[in-house]
Amino acid sequence: MTELLVHANSQATGTSPIVRVTPESAGWTYVGFEVYRSNPSDTVTVSSEDRETTVIVLEGTCDISVDGTVFSDVGSRSSVFSDESPEAIYSPPGRVIRIQAKTQTEFAIATSSSDTFDGQARRIGSGDIPYERRGSGSTERYIRHILDEHHEAVKLLLVEVVTPSGNWSSYPPHKHDEESSVEAYLEETYYYRINPPHGQALQRVYDKSELNAVLTPSDGDVVIVPRGYHPVSCPPGFTTYYLNVMAGHHRVWKYQLDEDYAHVAPKDGNIMGQLEFKK
Repeated sequence: MTELLVHANSQATGTSPIVRVTPESAGWTYVGFEVYRSNPSDTVTVSSEDRETTVIVLEGTCDISVDGTVFSDVGSRSSVFSDESPEAIYSPPGRVIRIQAKTQTEFAIATSSSDTFDGQARRIGSGDIPYERRGSGSTERYIRHILDEHHEAVKLLLVEVVTPSGNWSSYPPHKHDEESSVEAYLEETYYYRINPPHGQALQRVYDKSELNAVLTPSDGDVVIVPRGYHPVSCPPGFTTYYLNVMAGHHRVWKYQLDEDYAHVAPKDGNIMGQLEFKK
């Protein structure tokens, strides 16, 4: 089985990824993901080839060009834990993307295979990203829908989630690994940041047969979810952030809840909260 926990490389330089997942390394079809922590003036150039691509500026500010079209001063927040949205640049396949850091910067590159090459590169500003408060009590967490079904794209779905100290997230446990009228096949990665950074989160990835892994991602690590349910726990004394990248056969988020948790699930089976737009 593919290793489900990919550790960050703390020795990576500003133009080398601290963590990388490819379809080949994950053993799946769609999702690719990597993260860079760059110094001012560091430049990373990627070719999107046959993959649609989104560059998410998690911290700091970048200038990003796509086939020569320049998007200046992308990103503004100082931390993924601050109460503001990121900014991102979306690119169709077949483009050359150049990211130049203007400050100390952390940015992620999320990709998916795509057979559609039409469309224009565009900026996803903080005002384009809906905010959601999901769950209550010990399951409350805060979600920003960076590239969701309301945004135009071919395969990619992107959200980021902040889970407060002691709370559960991706809960009740749910899965999206089959195609049916009530579920969609979606590959998924979780990129973790932990505050303070010496902590860890807990994530279980399991199904009803042989898969049953309990993982302890640290700051900068990635968890791969090829199938099964995948709840997250944030230990007391820490705050957990994760960036989700999803892609599959169809661009729709349909899921099935674990029936063993029906007694804590919403009566209608919908775990989402109310969306609003805020910076």
